[in-house]
Amino acid sequence: MKDHKVLYVILALLLTAIIVWLGFFLPREEKTQPVVASISSFEECAKAGLPIMESYPRQCKTPDGTTFVEKLPVTITYNNATNNLIVVDNPVPGAMVGKEFTITGKARGNWFFEASFPVQILDQYNNVLVNTFATAQTDWMTTDFVPYTVTITIPGAYTGPAIVVLRKDNPSALPANDASISFPITIN
Repeated sequence: MKDHKVLYVILALLLTAIIVWLGFFLPREEKTQPVVASISSFEECAKAGLPIMESYPRQCKTPDGTTFVEKLPVTITYNNATNNLIVVDNPVPGAMVGKEFTITGKARGNWFFEASFPVQILDQYNNVLVNTFATAQTDWMTTDFVPYTVTITIPGAYTGPAIVVLRKDNPSALPANDASISFPITIN
């Protein structure tokens, strides 16, 4: 019986030695680092397995510190409106803006009333961050396009996704005369 115990101990030691030897001397698979110089987009960065930050929009960072931001599909929502009635030049839909930014573009004269129209900035939950007016930069009493501008200052510490809403001024308050355009931005 004693001989069997000694034999088991010797076999266990021999098996352990073989496993350790194999662990040290067998060829290992080399882990290759992605070629950072060839990464030029969020998608390539993510595909290379590099870390993705949980932000909105998501960001991927390369070992050399380069950050790529995920491009989200940007949709412009028109409500009783078209790009033949109102156009936004700045910021572009999906843009990342600061706490103060200017909205510029052009709208048909009938989009205005008394040379202005309402503008809202909403947070991601549709809470109003800013209520203001864009103003015509030239004579608005026309059916032609008229340039407009408005400077927005986001109050408080809010940063993150937001929605810009440009509304046709509707002094009649009739729902049939309502029109708007809205698009997403990110405030940082």
